[in-house]
Amino acid sequence: MIDDVATDGSTGSENTRPPSTRRARRVRMTGKERREQLLDIGRTLFADKGYEGTSVEEIAARAGVSKPVVYEHFGGKEGLYAVVVDREMRQLLDMVTSALTAGHPRELLEQAAFALLDYIETYTDGFRILVRDSPVAQSTGTFASLISDIATQVEDILGLEFKARGFDPKLAPLYAQALVGMVALTGQWWMNARKPKKAEVAAHLVNLAWHGLENLESKPRLIGHRKN
Repeated sequence: MIDDVATDGSTGSENTRPPSTRRARRVRMTGKERREQLLDIGRTLFADKGYEGTSVEEIAARAGVSKPVVYEHFGGKEGLYAVVVDREMRQLLDMVTSALTAGHPRELLEQAAFALLDYIETYTDGFRILVRDSPVAQSTGTFASLISDIATQVEDILGLEFKARGFDPKLAPLYAQALVGMVALTGQWWMNARKPKKAEVAAHLVNLAWHGLENLESKPRLIGHRKN
């Protein structure tokens, strides 16, 4: 599928005209290219203005197309938003899941904290979208569901650790939600503050989670291979 109609307005064979008089032919976008362009534009606008503050008219204007093109690809603003949110959710979940490689529970906490902070640093617009409440009447695509999905990734890890230490493994989901929620909300604050540095934020998060308030280290340190 080709979205754009590109023409140079000439008559006759273009090859018979001198190069200096030929008009540059506009490059056409394939349907896939247009879809990606609309997703990029929508992502930027949703991050900057939110769902309600973004209109199909503005999306189309930024892309240099008419409104029907947006409807053709996504069925409207809601459909475009849903695809953007789904992509960001999968990106973050993949980063967190792939980061959890250590054997020591404390280093796993460090890796999870770094994964979220890395995502915020690299995909700031995406995180801004995720922390807004979804306008779609469903349980997915919200910040709460994001926390729940990530917490599910670490439940089994915590369950094994609890069992080894003689704790009730049935409480692992509760602690997983608490730990991931703490990191995610701190990340939401750090997204705008950007101080202290990422490694220091990760160290303090793990310090609180690992030691608890009673046994906090005055100068928390990282034990894993990542130091920044």
